[in-house]
Amino acid sequence: MMNDNKQGHVHHSKSTKDIINAEEVLDDAGIKTGDHFLDAGCGDGFISIAASKMVGDEGMVYAIDVHPESVEMVKEEVKKLGISNMEVKVADLTHEIPLKDDSIDVCIMANVLHGFVENDEVEEVMNEISRVIKPEGTFSVVEFIKTEGTRGPPYNIRISPDELEDLLLPYKFQVTETKQVGEYHYLVRAVNKK
Repeated sequence: MMNDNKQGHVHHSKSTKDIINAEEVLDDAGIKTGDHFLDAGCGDGFISIAASKMVGDEGMVYAIDVHPESVEMVKEEVKKLGISNMEVKVADLTHEIPLKDDSIDVCIMANVLHGFVENDEVEEVMNEISRVIKPEGTFSVVEFIKTEGTRGPPYNIRISPDELEDLLLPYKFQVTETKQVGEYHYLVRAVNKK
């Protein structure tokens, strides 16, 4: 609920690992051995952890979230599992993603972009996403299907695949695939044409 101090949408919610198959999402995003992968808004890191297996020892996973408590939880899990090809960092995606230009092959943003839309932060976050993804690299967005009465954010802040495609175009991302993933979500895969 909005209030007078314009807090906006809070980028923190329940895990969706019980309703999203991380391996399916990563396959649909086109991840492969040796890739440098970014989980933008990693939450509890279940997609990042699955990605660390898929990119292998030659690849690297960057799990980034604005919430220190989420990052600490992911770091503990990474340590417990003995994962060596993953960096977990606290960062605000709207200010600066702590990665070099053109350093990412595949980026996923799962259940996060609707919050940036609601808070009018799309330009800031998309400029950073575009900066770090290599030319011809892929950006996949997973969002809740825009329908009433299902699990997830309120209907009025959900974004449809068509709205998402329109949102990506100004940042030179060309949509190559849209598909349903699981019962509640869809995935839009786009190529960076910068």
